[in-house]
Amino acid sequence: MRYALQVQYIGKNYAGSQIQFENGVEIETPTIQGELEKAISTLIFGDTENKNRQVKTIFSGRTDRGVNSQGQVAHFDTDKSIVASKFVYQLNEILPKEISVSDLTEVDGRFHAQKSAKRRFYRFVFINRKCKNAFDGDLMRVKYPINIERMQKALNYILGEHDFTSFKSSGTLNPSKVCFIEKADCRKVGDKVIIDIVGNRFLYNMVRTIVGTLLEIEGHNLPAERMEQVLMACDRREAGQTVSPYGLTLVKVEY
Repeated sequence: MRYALQVQYIGKNYAGSQIQFENGVEIETPTIQGELEKAISTLIFGDTENKNRQVKTIFSGRTDRGVNSQGQVAHFDTDKSIVASKFVYQLNEILPKEISVSDLTEVDGRFHAQKSAKRRFYRFVFINRKCKNAFDGDLMRVKYPINIERMQKALNYILGEHDFTSFKSSGTLNPSKVCFIEKADCRKVGDKVIIDIVGNRFLYNMVRTIVGTLLEIEGHNLPAERMEQVLMACDRREAGQTVSPYGLTLVKVEY
């Protein structure tokens, strides 16, 4: 039987969502996937060491160190019958405090958390204020004024299907750099700027580099059309910096 989970997490203290390997050997570093598999295996098979996890999960996509999730989806297979409400409660009792599960559903065996996903919704939030505040937490703070109208105009250039090579990281493994962006909006609420981007898929560090390019446009008072130039160049050197992961959240995955 195959089950799908809705997973939430605060990524600050984890080396990303996925288990890390080096030369085919698992690196002993905390990950969301590792903690989830350990907890699921413990409930199904009893106490188990991290290195002997018996249940393997597939996530909808990878998130980096520091990135949060409100709606990550993962699936796993087991021949054990599971009572969803009881299992979710017990899972949350043994998971670390930064990780929670809100739903568990039995799904068709053809369902695949990554390959079946139709769209992913990411949100990036940063502070736009000259002076710091103790309650800003880990959010990035931009001191110069942000022109929301110009930022939205720049975001409009990434809508649709494009080659996003300019916004990829060197860690991008998938040979295809083409993504379809369905929505790219920004707004300011108080002193927070909120950027929402929805697409069928995202390259490694793509959202954070898009945000970095937006901030380069704002910081140097460049025209919004600069975003189109960067996109069409298909050259990572043309884009802005990859900003901090703090403030980035995977909000939802739709199937």
